[in-house]
Amino acid sequence: MPPLLQTRTQHHNMRWSCAPPRQSKPQRSFISPRTAILRGKLNFQHIAIAGPLEAGKSELAARLAVRLNATVVHDETTENPFLEDFYAGTPGAAFQTQLFSLLARHRQQMTLRQTNLFSQTTICDYLFDKDKIYAYLNLDDNELFIYQRLFDLLVRDIVPPDIAIFLQAPPEVLCDRLEEHARHDPELSLPDTDYIRELCEAYNHFFFHYTATPLLVVETSHFDLGWTDETIDDLIKQLEEMTGGTRYYVPRIEP
Repeated sequence: MPPLLQTRTQHHNMRWSCAPPRQSKPQRSFISPRTAILRGKLNFQHIAIAGPLEAGKSELAARLAVRLNATVVHDETTENPFLEDFYAGTPGAAFQTQLFSLLARHRQQMTLRQTNLFSQTTICDYLFDKDKIYAYLNLDDNELFIYQRLFDLLVRDIVPPDIAIFLQAPPEVLCDRLEEHARHDPELSLPDTDYIRELCEAYNHFFFHYTATPLLVVETSHFDLGWTDETIDDLIKQLEEMTGGTRYYVPRIEP
């Protein structure tokens, strides 16, 4: 576990309880699910998918985009040059990693906004607000003070999604998926199991209190992340039926 993480694990939940939540956005006028099906559209144009490492965000974004004729926006921070040092516990690397990710996502979101991409069906494989999960988990108090000031300035520019999808899985499942991924990519830098456990707890805490948009929580631990046609059909049905609030969904497993 990175040294900075060890100093944060005892009280990061208390930090979250003091963090000001982002205000809920006004709800748009919804069409009926039946009308949405006939039009080939959902009630939502801008969908953001969030979840920890190996939750299946990119795979789901790609499958939904095909079905909904949507544009996919990928998180460009996967090539963060400070990430390897962070996993190695290098002093200062957590702050560098966090600032790089925050600024890169802000730049990407601003580019999308200027090109008016959000006027069509768009699926992002990340939620901008989730950047705070990593900040509150990994930064010390002085770093967090600077980070929060910068985040509060940048988030004003961000167009919130119409709905967020949170992909949930226990840390043991995520660690197994990471190990499988590493077998195909030996040069991949991976966090240890303690970090994954803390990250899952932080994600669960964040989305338990999330109210900025409608939220669909999807439990992903018991099915193939290849997202079969039947699973995608059922997931889209869940989205079509949502009009606000939070819904919890466990995909059906075909025998």
